[in-house]
Amino acid sequence: MTFVRTRLALDRMAPGETLLVSLRGAEPFRNVPRTAAEHGHEILSLETDAAGISRLLIRRGTAR
Repeated sequence: MTFVRTRLALDRMAPGETLLVSLRGAEPFRNVPRTAAEHGHEILSLETDAAGISRLLIRRGTAR
């Protein structure tokens, strides 16, 4: 479900814009960055804080 929301947000953005996504849990941590990259977006960073929340920064690619 997290990637569905992420993809909807990316679809509304212009190529080159960035999106910050908060991820909770192991499954979104594994799947969202991989799937975003497979759809042609660039993963700029992925960091996890002490509380276990990961923040993923994605640059919108040109593919739709």
